[in-house]
Amino acid sequence: MAEVVEFRVPTGSAQTLLVWGLEPRPGLEHSLFLAFSKFGPLYSVRAHRNAAVAGPGCYAVIKFYSAGDAGRAQRTCNGQRLFQKSPLKVCVCTKQKGFQQQVLALNSNKCQELANHYLGFNGWSSRIITLQNVSGFDGENEELGKTLQKRSVKYLCAVEVTLPNHGVHTRGVALSETDVENSEDPLEFVTASRRVQKLAVGKALSSAFQKILLVVLENGKVAVEYNSTQEELADTLTEEELKGLVQRFHWQLNFFH
Repeated sequence: MAEVVEFRVPTGSAQTLLVWGLEPRPGLEHSLFLAFSKFGPLYSVRAHRNAAVAGPGCYAVIKFYSAGDAGRAQRTCNGQRLFQKSPLKVCVCTKQKGFQQQVLALNSNKCQELANHYLGFNGWSSRIITLQNVSGFDGENEELGKTLQKRSVKYLCAVEVTLPNHGVHTRGVALSETDVENSEDPLEFVTASRRVQKLAVGKALSSAFQKILLVVLENGKVAVEYNSTQEELADTLTEEELKGLVQRFHWQLNFFH
């Protein structure tokens, strides 16, 4: 049976394993990662000490992107010693009725890890269409005849992700900003600008990946679908039209400031 994997933080109970009977040891989370990542990419591994009433030891919560991978890991690892002397207990988390978690987009680093796993390092590429400074001045406040201005650094970025083997390309647009307390310090301003540029590119890349659905087939092959429910204006414009839209946004932002 095929399974759809999205570039989103996994929230399903079928994607989450509970592991208990763990013996405390240095690097426990790393050991768990090495053991369970053999079954598929992991979103997170979190180990915790047992509550006092439960006795000594630890337990862990492991989140997979794929429910199929989580199921295989549970069946294979339950009752096994793996990296310790005593056997582990592994179960798939039970569904919590009436509790709905917010669906969050993966950050750009996680998106790239997931794309590399399912599509291969050469199976996708990304490029920056435009990265523009749309900064203005905010928070004007007159006091004792002086105008105090707080410099805000803003960058707007548009990124395109291409999957050449599947004929799919998507775009993401994102705005990132931060305040610079001492805008007269050139070093502080340059550092803040670089940080905001990096954040804008990362958010735009993540946005582009949200429009891609990975369909993992039973034989392990991966098909790709375009998620039309996430389509934005940026996906329907030509590259020149998109750059023009960014320029108009820049003009409007500075006009109203």
